[in-house]
Amino acid sequence: MARLWLQEGHEPRGGTILTMQVGFTPVADDLYREIILDHYRRPRHRGRVDPADAVVEADNPLCGDQIDISVRFDGETLAEIGFEGTGCSISQAACSMLCDEVSGATRAQARDIAGRFRAMLVEDGSPDDLGDLEALRGVRAYPVRVKCATLPCNALLQALGETEDGT
Repeated sequence: MARLWLQEGHEPRGGTILTMQVGFTPVADDLYREIILDHYRRPRHRGRVDPADAVVEADNPLCGDQIDISVRFDGETLAEIGFEGTGCSISQAACSMLCDEVSGATRAQARDIAGRFRAMLVEDGSPDDLGDLEALRGVRAYPVRVKCATLPCNALLQALGETEDGT
């Protein structure tokens, strides 16, 4: 039995400790919500890269999300990345987070990050080493929203090219 102290000088009395469902962490959920809102309100890498080596226009006709990702490479390194677009907070925040995470990475590293991000959302993959992208893990509970979150991922993979040499 738990003891509850009411005030100094008062006798303790028996009490009940309220518990929450295992796995539910409201602090983490609030933190993740704040990270998503921060990227939506103050997006990183917003704007078109000029000159760009690749520009990909992507949209989700089901909800109206639209994203243009532009990239410039320095050899195999993603030297600069930017995005423009409109849509829901999930798609825009995901784009900001993804651009932030892959900026300065090699093509292979950026592909790996995008692949692990997609796996986290659609295959229950691990969010390890995904930075702020981990905040979007809860989106997988809403299949319609998964499309919003993966839109920038799909566009980035297109911009990186399907093979290591970019062809």
